[in-house]
Amino acid sequence: MPLAVDRRIFTPIARESYKWAKEYQYRTAVERVNSRLDVSFGFERHTIRGLAKMRARCGLALCVMLAMALGRVREKQQERMRSLVRSVS
Repeated sequence: MPLAVDRRIFTPIARESYKWAKEYQYRTAVERVNSRLDVSFGFERHTIRGLAKMRARCGLALCVMLAMALGRVREKQQERMRSLVRSVS
């Protein structure tokens, strides 16, 4: 069956393979970050106009997420690395 028939059903990687599971994990990780940007950082209901401003704000939000994760690692709280709530010392 050629892939051009229906790429959603006939994928280049077999769905029951380990490679598919690994690739799908990347997708869910990206969706988790997108959800965090939408809900936690307020991009779902924004009033920003202009692509340059939106890119800047998204970049800052991603930097904040990375800085929070780095701070948790440095404080030896790796299990709370993905949490956005305030760190309890």
